[in-house]
Amino acid sequence: MLKERVLPADTFMVVNKTILNDNDRKLLVMLYQPIVGSVAISLYFSLWSYLDKMEFMSQEWTHHHLMTNMRMSLEDIIQSRERLEGIGLLKIYVKKDKVNNFVYEMYSPLSAYDFFLNPILSVSLYNNIGSQEYEKVMEYFKLPEINLKNYEDITCRFKEIYDSTSTTTLEQVVDDIKKRNHVKLEMTSSLNIDNILSLIPEEILNIRSITLSMKEYIHKLGFIYDMNDTQMSELIKNSINEKKQIDKERLKENCRKFYQFETSGKLPSLAYKNQPETLRKKGTYQSKKDKLIYQFETTSPYDFLMSKHNGGRPTKSEVAILEYLLIDMNLNPGVVNVLLDYILKESDNKLIRSYVEDVAGLFSRSKIETVEQAMVLASKEHKKRNTYKKEKNTKKVEKKLEWLEKDFEKQQASKEKVEEMKEMLEEFK
Repeated sequence: MLKERVLPADTFMVVNKTILNDNDRKLLVMLYQPIVGSVAISLYFSLWSYLDKMEFMSQEWTHHHLMTNMRMSLEDIIQSRERLEGIGLLKIYVKKDKVNNFVYEMYSPLSAYDFFLNPILSVSLYNNIGSQEYEKVMEYFKLPEINLKNYEDITCRFKEIYDSTSTTTLEQVVDDIKKRNHVKLEMTSSLNIDNILSLIPEEILNIRSITLSMKEYIHKLGFIYDMNDTQMSELIKNSINEKKQIDKERLKENCRKFYQFETSGKLPSLAYKNQPETLRKKGTYQSKKDKLIYQFETTSPYDFLMSKHNGGRPTKSEVAILEYLLIDMNLNPGVVNVLLDYILKESDNKLIRSYVEDVAGLFSRSKIETVEQAMVLASKEHKKRNTYKKEKNTKKVEKKLEWLEKDFEKQQASKEKVEEMKEMLEEFK
C-alpha cells in the first residue's frame, strides 16, 4: 500500500463513483459508524457535501480548508480517511507536484442484506454494539412479512405486453453510465483452501460445490477469527448439510462459537494492524532509538507479544489485554507496544491486568498518540518509580534507626524529690 504524506496546502477533489441517496445515510450511521467511528462517518458526509448539484464532482479544495471546516487536525482527518478506505467507502489517487493533488473517489455502503452476509462486517458490528442492539438493527432492516397464501399472482409477463420489431442496431457504450458501485474489501488470510479441503473426506463433502465465492467466504471467516487450516477444516466438517455442501450460516455460527470458547466469550473486532502512517516518526531512522521506534511502529501488538514469547502464541488473558488496550482504551498499536514493553520490564516480564489498566489510563488521559510520546511518558514514569522506591527504602531505614538518633533531654530532679530520697536513704543506714 502506497502511503503519501499529506500537507495542509495539498489540494483534493471529490469524485462520486456511485449513486448516493438518503437511505445510505441510515446505512452509514447504523451499520458502519459502530465500526469506523463517528469521526470517519462525519468525514464521509463532509466529502459528500462538497459534490456539485448533479453530485458528480467537487471543486478543488485545500486540506487546510477541510481542517477548518471540520475543526479537526490533519492527522485525525487522515486517520479517519484511512478507515473509510479500508472498509470500502473511499479510494484515493494522488498526482505529485510541488503541491500534491489528491482525488477522493466516493463509493456506496453495502446494502443491509450484503452487509449482514459479510462475516467480517457483521461480526465486527455484533461485537461493537452487543447482541441485543444487533438484533434490533437487523429487525429494523427486515422486510415486513405479508401472507400471500390466498392470493394469486396475475403479473403480466414481458412477452404478453411487448412485441419484437426490427430496429437499427445501436453501438452502446454503457461503462460511463452512472450506477451504484461498491469497493470490494481487501484482506489477507493465512488459510490454504486446498490444504483445508484435502483434510475433509470426499464422502462427506462434495468438492465440486466449493465455488470461488465460498472460498472467499472461508477466507473472510479465517481472517476475522484468526483460524488455522486444521481448525477451519474441523469446523467445516461440522457445517456440512445433507447435500454434502457447506452451510454458510452454520459455518459462521460454528466459527463464532469456537472463537468465543477459545477467548472466554469475547468476539473479534477490527483495529489497526500497526501504527497509522500519519502518526509515525517523520524522516529517516538512523540512531538506535530511531530503529526501536520503527520496530514499535511497524509491528502489530499481537506479533510484538509473540516476539516476547520467542514466537509462541500469546495466552488467552494476554489476548484479552490486547483487545482491552486496542478497542476499549482506543490506543494506537505502536503506543500499545511501548506500553507492553514498559510493563514487562517494570514487572519482571509479567502482564498484570490491574497494572496494565493503570498505565493505559495514564496514556489515555495524557492523549498519547505516537510512539515517541509514549516513550517519553514511559521514561518519566520509570524515573518516578525509581525515585519512589529509593525514598521508600530510605524511610524504612530511618524508621529502624530512629531510636539511635533521638536526642533525649536530661531531666533535673526537684528539691522535694531530693529531700524525699535523702530520707529514704537515712532509713537504710
